[in-house]
Amino acid sequence: GRGVPQDCSKARAWFEKAAAQYDANAQYNLGILYAKGQGVAQDYGKAREWYEKAAAQDYADAQFNLGVLYAKGRGVAQDYSKAREWWEKAAKQGFPPAQTSMGLLYTYGKNGVPRDDKKALEWFKKAAAQNEAFAQYNIAIAYGLGKGVPRDFDKQREWLEKSAAQNFAPAEKMLKELDGISKAYG
Repeated sequence: GRGVPQDCSKARAWFEKAAAQYDANAQYNLGILYAKGQGVAQDYGKAREWYEKAAAQDYADAQFNLGVLYAKGRGVAQDYSKAREWWEKAAKQGFPPAQTSMGLLYTYGKNGVPRDDKKALEWFKKAAAQNEAFAQYNIAIAYGLGKGVPRDFDKQREWLEKSAAQNFAPAEKMLKELDGISKAYG
């Protein structure tokens, strides 16, 4: 808490009062508490119920988290088509993690989603425009491998630098590796 000791049980009680009034943010936060087992016993089924209530009100964070539950099979049967459905709803609202997830679905082309490097890149660019480090990293990978775009090592480095500037460890590691290669062959 801010200015008070953190108490997830008390937070749950307040969230429940607000959720009863159809407050999507409170419903989402109850889902978080149940998913993480904070102030309540961990229960992915109850997390799903609360996320669904918030998602029905177009709450993008809840839609994204529902997608994660379906992708991982937590509290529900694993179902990538439902994960995609929820991620797409959140992504269309401009939610960067969902846009990145859509990009990954198209990158790997699994579970009913056709592999499409150009569509993947479109989703990554939408998320990257909102400073989503993982999306920026994936754009760098696309430029490095020439997937959906012509291979361009300068652009790869540019996107890696954007991602690394946000302390995204894989981007930082790749930049160090590229620097090592440059020095060795430079």
